[in-house]
Order: sequence, then C-alpha cells, then structure tokens
Amino acid sequence: MIWQCIVHSLMQFRKRWRWRRLRRAHLRLGRRGERAAARLLENTGSEILCLNYRAGHDEIDLVARENCVLCFVEVKTRRYKPGIRPAEAVDAEKRRHIMRGARRYLREIGSPELPIRFDIIEVITQGYRIGEIRQMKNAFRR
Repeated sequence: MIWQCIVHSLMQFRKRWRWRRLRRAHLRLGRRGERAAARLLENTGSEILCLNYRAGHDEIDLVARENCVLCFVEVKTRRYKPGIRPAEAVDAEKRRHIMRGARRYLREIGSPELPIRFDIIEVITQGYRIGEIRQMKNAFRR
C-alpha cells in the first residue's frame, strides 16, 4: 500500500515536471516570435512603443507606430504544420481582449487622436530557425 502511494507521487511529480518543461519551451518559442516580429516592424520603418502590454487579463504583444498610425499587433508563433495558419488562433474572444487592452492603452497615454489599426503577425518556425514571417495589416476592426 505504501509503495503504491510512493509510486503514485513519483508519477504525479514526473507529469508536473514534464508539463512545466513543455510550458517553458512554449513560452520561449513565443518570445522568439515576438522578437522576430519586432525586428520585422523596425525594419519596415515602424517604431516599437511597447512590448507585452498588460492590463488585467488583456494583453497586447506589440504596440507600434507606423507613420501616423498606432498599430496594436498580435503575434502568433507556431511550428510548421501544412495547411494550418497561426492567425486562425485569433478568434472573436481573443480579438475582444486585444481591443479592450487597446482601449486601456489609449486611456493611459491620454487618448491621442491617431488612427489605430489591429494587425496580426504570423511567425512560423521550422526546427530551431524561423521559416516565415507574415504581417496581416488591418486583420480585424473594432
């Protein structure tokens, strides 16, 4: 009986440890994608204003200014899988969170009268390198 408890505890520990390791790898992949997206925006002439803006449960990956347009950017990083686009993961609920975060960000900076835009940047990795980056401007509207 005591052996069963010990074995069960060890199995639970192993599952938690494996989950944490996978979760860390997932977060590292996301950070790599966000850095690549920020480089893409900077190389195309945009100015990065904020990285990982958080307001409660709402989060915006990148806030950038392109000419006179304020861009709120959601970055989706995925490993390559044929026929699956990372932008498909931005559903209606995620869009609502992004828009709510954008309203809070605008309130914090004093509600400037700039036009705003919501973009999605897809980052697709192949192995340990970035295979493709694609920006979808005006991916959705308020």
